[in-house]
Amino acid sequence: MAEKTTPTKKESKKYLRTLSKDRGSRIRSKRRVIKYGTIGFGRNIWLSAASALVMTITLLILFATVFSNVILTETANSIKDKIDITIFLKPETSETTLDELANLLKADENVKNESLIINTSEDELNLFISEHTDKDELIETLNEDEMKQIMLKNMQATIRFKVYDPENLDSVKNIIENDKVFVENLDEEKEPTYNLNQAEIEKISSWANIAKNGGLILGAVFLAISVLLIFNTVRMAIFSRREEIYMMKLIGADRSFIRGPFLVEARLSGLISGIISATISYFGFKAVYPILESYGISVSKFANLFHTTWLVAFFGIMIFVGILIGSISARLALKKYLRKL
Repeated sequence: MAEKTTPTKKESKKYLRTLSKDRGSRIRSKRRVIKYGTIGFGRNIWLSAASALVMTITLLILFATVFSNVILTETANSIKDKIDITIFLKPETSETTLDELANLLKADENVKNESLIINTSEDELNLFISEHTDKDELIETLNEDEMKQIMLKNMQATIRFKVYDPENLDSVKNIIENDKVFVENLDEEKEPTYNLNQAEIEKISSWANIAKNGGLILGAVFLAISVLLIFNTVRMAIFSRREEIYMMKLIGADRSFIRGPFLVEARLSGLISGIISATISYFGFKAVYPILESYGISVSKFANLFHTTWLVAFFGIMIFVGILIGSISARLALKKYLRKL
């Protein structure tokens, strides 16, 4: 009877690699990796919880940064869209002259032609009367012919229009301040309203930049803290299981099988932080939405995002980012410490 020979180390590794190519074996291997990773997550629960907490804060800061920047930028843009420039012309400027001046403005590419409104002195007086219909004594006085004539002689004619870019008015100013017909008919008492609401736009734009830059800095800080925490969590787990890892290497365990549980632990932290941060973001937005709307701040983009269709995508993105942060952090730790064992 032939004597049974003990397989060499090389033969054992070859046999294990052959087994690992089997589909059923791969599935069982992945199940074990997930199982060991879940057990390891529970074993280091305090470090895992700390990692998940810091990662949650990171994701919330990143969301708040994007949210505030989009909202403030939208608000500034909506104010820009509402701004119109008014040119005050001498009282009783003829309608023919007003048409000529309007045509000069229409030639400028920055002027929205459809927004041009021409009002003679009489049109302005009628507009003034319509805005004060609740003041009976004033209306009665203005209906008197003598008073009406006095008002017409002092009521400026106007041209109102909007521009595509309120921050670039050089070409418009050039027409108004240098064209001969404009210069002759401009009212000396009232200047064109170039800078109306400009200070408010600049203020909101600066807030948007502060929110963006501040949020990115805070996000980077907490991102670094998250990476370090997960990095140290994986490092401690590697050293606490170094005997076990060494034995697995001796019997020819695949690299992915050894690294897998540590990646699972980090990804679990990312998954939990993604779910928590997305939930807080959703209910936080629901709470501030009516307040922002009451101040006339446009939040329509995010309101659409949190509808049923996009809500799943939003949760998916937050979870994906959390898992990505966890995976990268774990891979850095594995690359540095696992090869030493």
